[in-house]
Amino acid sequence: MSPHATGRRRVHRSVAAGVPLAVLAALATAGPATAGTPAQEAHVTRTATLGDIPLGAFSNALLPGTVADDRGVDLGGIGSDIFPAGRKGEFWTVTDRGPNGQTKVGGTKRRTFPVPGFDPAIVRIRVSGDTVKVLQAIPVTTKSGKPVTGLSNQAARDEAPYSYDAQTPVPYNPNGLDTEGIVRAADGSFWLVDEYGPSLVHVSARGKVLTRYVPQGLKLTGTDYPVVEALPAVLLHRKINRGFEGLAQLPGGDLVLAVQSPLSLPDTDAGESSRTTRLLRFSPKKKAVTAEYAYRFDPVDVVDPSEDDTSELKISSVVAVGDDRLLVEERTDKAARLHLVRLSRAANILGSRWDDDATSPSLEQLNDPAASGVPVLSKRLAVDLGTVAGVPGKIEGVALVDHSTLALINDNDFGMTDGAGAFDAQGRLVDSGIETTVTYVRLPRGV
Repeated sequence: MSPHATGRRRVHRSVAAGVPLAVLAALATAGPATAGTPAQEAHVTRTATLGDIPLGAFSNALLPGTVADDRGVDLGGIGSDIFPAGRKGEFWTVTDRGPNGQTKVGGTKRRTFPVPGFDPAIVRIRVSGDTVKVLQAIPVTTKSGKPVTGLSNQAARDEAPYSYDAQTPVPYNPNGLDTEGIVRAADGSFWLVDEYGPSLVHVSARGKVLTRYVPQGLKLTGTDYPVVEALPAVLLHRKINRGFEGLAQLPGGDLVLAVQSPLSLPDTDAGESSRTTRLLRFSPKKKAVTAEYAYRFDPVDVVDPSEDDTSELKISSVVAVGDDRLLVEERTDKAARLHLVRLSRAANILGSRWDDDATSPSLEQLNDPAASGVPVLSKRLAVDLGTVAGVPGKIEGVALVDHSTLALINDNDFGMTDGAGAFDAQGRLVDSGIETTVTYVRLPRGV
């Protein structure tokens, strides 16, 4: 256990030091559900919060000796996605790459990894009253059982990793995964998506990486697990830190992967100003992509009236709600809207000229893709979460509890903030105070 497990930063929150992993989550009291909401409006029915779990204690209980110093960071980041676990109130979640931030040095931003030994984990939780309890945690490991870590993979393609104070380089790791979406297959294995490759990762029930599917031409070498170049090469143009984030499992077993943001095609400026991103359909049976779709964001000020920067638009979650039907979350860090989308054969652009990076203008450069003959997916607004009182910011995971109820989980970034002020003079985290919460929202008209 971390020597800093007691006496941690926030005296208003309980500390879960010395508690077995299976019960390592205690919850601080959350605010009450919205009362007096008209029945015809979407409204919050429950909010549950994850309490303090020292990150060193959590990680070392899974893989002893991986975290020597957690720098006062608690378990967080499990809000990268949420997937029903089959029992009422229970869900599978997944962490992202771990605590990380950005600090400027000499006018240049550096990506910091204050706990470089952190290993992404699949976490089973239970929502009980206003408490989120950790029931089980599975570390994601390589073929030989070593931690994959959350570190950047390739120089010149991924951000260079640095220590917490942005002063000391940290080695790249080709095994590293920035895990995001999660679904569980019928055989008990898991599928995850990753932002680095971007990649689709098949993981055993015990967390061992079975295969990592990456774009053609990525040339990722030195991994301690199989890597297959099975995804379209056009994905090599993904924006840094904006690879795959959403993942859904259709009733027939096919997977739908969402590219978080428009590709930087042909260049960064095109990606920053574009409102067109892509969804992929992957067949686990064929081990291949079988379809690709163009998805069009709403204008950024429609998604978030306080925002005017189009590059802030992201897809963070996709949820299967029937055969070829999805809920797609469009968001900024402060607001989110869910749209109902139907995947149609006629909208498939896989292998078309829009997958050729020599096409000009590119798909991302088109101001009106539909007018240019692109079969953009149609969509219908299901709920504007930005108008629902009690929904936190940065919702990254959405699950369908029943026909009329959604479970939302936020990414609290492990309490990290950017800049030199993220840590105090002793190198301990100055926590943002943002909690990991699971929020239930009822949609009176259902989905």
